[in-house]
Amino acid sequence: MTTYATMPYHLETERLVMRPWDESDATELSALFCERGTETYSVERAREGIRELLAATTMTGIALLPVRRREEGDFIGYCGLIIGRSTLEEPEIAYELFRRAHGRGYATEAAGAVLEAARATGRSRLWATVGTWNTASLRVLEKHGFTQDRVSTEDNGEVAWLTRALP
Repeated sequence: MTTYATMPYHLETERLVMRPWDESDATELSALFCERGTETYSVERAREGIRELLAATTMTGIALLPVRRREEGDFIGYCGLIIGRSTLEEPEIAYELFRRAHGRGYATEAAGAVLEAARATGRSRLWATVGTWNTASLRVLEKHGFTQDRVSTEDNGEVAWLTRALP
């Protein structure tokens, strides 16, 4: 089994700052999940989710990080690496932003920083899984060189599986 370096947990770009979760992020994370409109996601449930994310980061050396705009300081979503439908050796990149932050290049910018962080771990490949209906997310991944591997049908619809080599 190959050992990988720990992913950097503090990432900065021209407009964004990503750092580890804090329980104080629970209110905003809850609001982001509620914006999906599929279920109510309580602040306490978000706090528990943050505790689970922090524990997973400690165990795996990879992280899903909150994304804040540098100048405004406001939470706009998350981006990072997860095991998800993949493996620790070839994790998934994942991101989600509030609708108010869509269309401004933030997801592309955050994903670029996470790709650099993934390279720093010594991994050779990443995955992404996205609903085939989500053209904006598919466009972000395409900009970063992800290519479609296959499509699967799941309970929530068709899911595109994309992959990208990390040189």
